[in-house]
Amino acid sequence: MNMLKKLLVVFAAMTMSSLAMAQPANPAPAPLTKEVAAPVVATPAAATAAPAADTAAPTEAAPKSMDGSLPGYTPMRPNYEDSVGMPKPKEVDFQEQFTENGQYAKWINNAILLPIITIISLFVLGLLLWVIVRFNRRANPVPSKTTHNTFIEVVWTLVPVLILLGIAYPSLDLLAKQFKPAPAEAVTIKATGYQWYWGYTYPDHGGFEVISNMLKEEGDVAKGERFRTENDGPKLLAVDNRMVVPAGVPLRIQTTAADVIHAFAVPSLWFKLDAVPGRLNEKSITITKPGVYFGQCSELCGARHAFMPLVVEALPPAQFAAWVKAQGGSMPGEEKPAPAAPAAAATPTETVAAPPAAPTN
Repeated sequence: MNMLKKLLVVFAAMTMSSLAMAQPANPAPAPLTKEVAAPVVATPAAATAAPAADTAAPTEAAPKSMDGSLPGYTPMRPNYEDSVGMPKPKEVDFQEQFTENGQYAKWINNAILLPIITIISLFVLGLLLWVIVRFNRRANPVPSKTTHNTFIEVVWTLVPVLILLGIAYPSLDLLAKQFKPAPAEAVTIKATGYQWYWGYTYPDHGGFEVISNMLKEEGDVAKGERFRTENDGPKLLAVDNRMVVPAGVPLRIQTTAADVIHAFAVPSLWFKLDAVPGRLNEKSITITKPGVYFGQCSELCGARHAFMPLVVEALPPAQFAAWVKAQGGSMPGEEKPAPAAPAAAATPTETVAAPPAAPTN
């Protein structure tokens, strides 16, 4: 047993010594550092300066003032006079609609559903009053023993069926229109819900993202910070950066979330779509009139759910293009000269020097 212990001790000592000898061989990465450093040293100073200027361009393109304006863009003032895109005091009807589906849905409600509901309610109330007066114990001491009436049974079966068919057709038609895919030329905006703010990405215009937070009141912010004014919107509904879109153009609005389930909802546009983490939902709308339209997250998403408004600002296409350029983006079809600069900067010094020699020949 002692001999076995001695052998184990000797084997362990030999193993440790071999590991200790193998450790110094690890400085092999040192040559890699030299090889990587060589191209950096060989790069001309002018070449390295070009990409820096290119990356700085988008940052310089969005110098915002205290009212949220940009070069060539001033936020549109909400229409308080007609309460466009916002709730009215003591309002019991749907908000005025500014999409075709919204106008159709409001017509279904006001021209079909409300009259049917009113007529049925008054008819049932009349029947109840008639039964109370005509068939009480004093007015009818000997009750009727009638058990069946074929005509009445046919009527109260067919009439509800016809009513349901009359409601079903426009309802299914509206449902089909709401899920109609966006046309190929539609402008795509991706709305991402965060706890508790929104981010709007414009993949068709360079992929830039606009972060939107609720504006606080003047007494709730530090000196020098931006606060809500009447030009931004009503209290608890105004944001610092709006989702700007073109009016009269089909929009493909995609929603997703980064943390929990949110819901992108704008009542005056008849738009509500859940934003689910790991999933991309999509819906198409066309805003018929330029204006500012207010909404909120309508899915309980946490402690500050009530302070997660969203604002859609629909601009004429020309003004929308100016806003995109002010954000550092580009309109579809426009060529950006910026990508050519890094390519020229990446060429070696000898290749860059070649063009001056060409005119000599």
